[in-house]
Amino acid sequence: MAKITLIDDDENIVASVSLALESHGHTVKALHDGASGLASLEQDPPDLVILDVKMPRMDGMEVLRRLRQTTELPVIMLTSKDEEIDEILGFNLGADDYIHKPFSQRLLIERVKAVLRRARPPGEEDDDASPAQASALAASKPLKRGKLTLDPARHDCLWDGRPVKLTVTEFLLLQSLAQRPGFVKSRDNLMDAAYDDQVYVDDRTIDSHVKRMRKKFRVVDPDFDAIETLYGVGYRYRET
Repeated sequence: MAKITLIDDDENIVASVSLALESHGHTVKALHDGASGLASLEQDPPDLVILDVKMPRMDGMEVLRRLRQTTELPVIMLTSKDEEIDEILGFNLGADDYIHKPFSQRLLIERVKAVLRRARPPGEEDDDASPAQASALAASKPLKRGKLTLDPARHDCLWDGRPVKLTVTEFLLLQSLAQRPGFVKSRDNLMDAAYDDQVYVDDRTIDSHVKRMRKKFRVVDPDFDAIETLYGVGYRYRET
């Protein structure tokens, strides 16, 4: 079971979400504003963060932005259905998943389970793993493609010997592409590689993850172009 930090200024949501998570064996630490939430995350990192977008003192986007400067721990964002721009911005900043308010407790538990499963080191048992994720876990040996080295067991990514910090979702997407250089992966293929069957994401989610990955690689290599876009088709990894 996981240690989860919940940051939301709505006391009703904090109470109901905490109760639902604790009933499934998780330990929940609740904070009610962004500033104190960020301080807690830095001092006592959990296994997963559930983070509201709209909060006093510091909003969820700023918490996420600052958090991603130092860590890639899994983050689920909470937002209202009419805040589409927040969802796009959140994925660009490195959110792993989104839940729209209002949401059911069942949906919350499934999303938490999915993100924690993706963050679990390869080789650990998971009786509920989907076929796609069971396959991903089986591919746990280090993978080298040109300048790229991926070590799933350690969640390490190197480009020409230099570390690149990736979120769990970004790592799984890149691993899926790099396993078959030159072969095109549709967005649906990539969704299957990184998300559980019961979790729906749209094309923009995959595009946002790829955009952020490219940005990270170009910090260590301004000429990075190994992830190619085939417009209207998908993406492929070009071994350099």
